[in-house]
Amino acid sequence: MDPYSWSWNPEALAILGAAAVYIWAVRRFPAPGWRIACFAAAMVLLLAVAVTPIHTLGMHFLLTMHLLQNVVLAEWAPLLIVLGIAPALAERIARPGAIRALTHPAVALPLWLGNYMVWHLPWVYDTALRNPNTLLHLEHALYFTTGITLWWCVFQDEPHRLGAGTRAVYVFAAFVLASPIGLVMALVPDAIYDFYVEAHHRVWGLDPLADQQLAGMLMAVEQAVVFFVVFAYWFFRFLAEEERREDVDHPPAAA
Repeated sequence: MDPYSWSWNPEALAILGAAAVYIWAVRRFPAPGWRIACFAAAMVLLLAVAVTPIHTLGMHFLLTMHLLQNVVLAEWAPLLIVLGIAPALAERIARPGAIRALTHPAVALPLWLGNYMVWHLPWVYDTALRNPNTLLHLEHALYFTTGITLWWCVFQDEPHRLGAGTRAVYVFAAFVLASPIGLVMALVPDAIYDFYVEAHHRVWGLDPLADQQLAGMLMAVEQAVVFFVVFAYWFFRFLAEEERREDVDHPPAAA
């Protein structure tokens, strides 16, 4: 198999369908250009990991590429999609009780974290890769949906309006709790995923352990960057709000 071949699969069709739904929704609930750009960037990322050689490399050759798929599905694309939804549309989406429950911080974070951890258990990971037409699609769908619920309360005010400080703490907690996944893969002395150990073809001169170590390090670094940027944004928003509140409660004395 050519490791750099492009592929076509049902996930690509789902991505194009989501883009069509968003275009229809934006006509009813207009969004500023920056939100549309965020959604478009998410679609580009999703298509990149679904149809380009990233998908082929991840499905047959490199754990590093598969983890890149995972972080796009579970972190980057959901973040951009949530940013791409205008508040009026978000309020409409959040009306059903199930959405209100799933996007509550006390539910969304454990769901996202638990889903991430379960799919990275070696026997689950290997089984999903050996069943690409069924279980792997389920894995990707759950990464994506739990990623949406994770970021929803960070960037949307409905149905749970959180303060800037609470959002900062929430994002920091997500990073602290998720970061061991990548660190474990980078530090364990043996390759833990049999699917890649048994792969007959090697690319980029990486053996299974080196591939796993690279994947774990890259995952740890990307989470540190993404979550720190979001945390810093809300932390400084919190400080600014506290400063304004202090000025209102204790205005400077007149000269």
